[in-house]
Amino acid sequence: MLEKILLIDRFTRATGRAVRWLSLLMVICSCLVVLLRYAFGIPSIALQETVMYLHASIFMLGAAYTWQQGGHVRVDVFYRTFQRRTQQRIDRFGIVLLLLPVCLFMLYSSWSYVALAWSIGEKSQEAGGLPFVYLLKTLILIMPLLMILQALAEFARTFLPGSEQTDPENPAEVHHG
Repeated sequence: MLEKILLIDRFTRATGRAVRWLSLLMVICSCLVVLLRYAFGIPSIALQETVMYLHASIFMLGAAYTWQQGGHVRVDVFYRTFQRRTQQRIDRFGIVLLLLPVCLFMLYSSWSYVALAWSIGEKSQEAGGLPFVYLLKTLILIMPLLMILQALAEFARTFLPGSEQTDPENPAEVHHG
């Protein structure tokens, strides 16, 4: 079971590390938007939409990585004082009764929305906008899939003795629940 958890963790980590490069690209595009508009008087709807697409991609594709790295906001006032066994129960409860139902609902409710965008090859409504809104909308399906995958690893981890596992491939990183 540990091998599968570590495999999911490595996948999530690789996804997160790849996605964080989009932040740099987003900053560069934002600077270009400002430079082109105010220095040269050339507005670019496509470049502005690119910034929006990159922002959405960072958020949607990076959510599972952020969770894995302990970066999500958590009401930690009580949780951190609980014994590890109680924390594991709370984590299981949150995954089974909150995270998984929300992710499954997102998949169910957005499937036809995304499918319609693909079927019509949805494009930006703005003149000069990007021609692939359907790709952006696909992130609505990818995010819950990535979250479910990481949820399986987190849930399984709560049954392991010691529960905080260090990835032998990356010993500097310790999972923080």
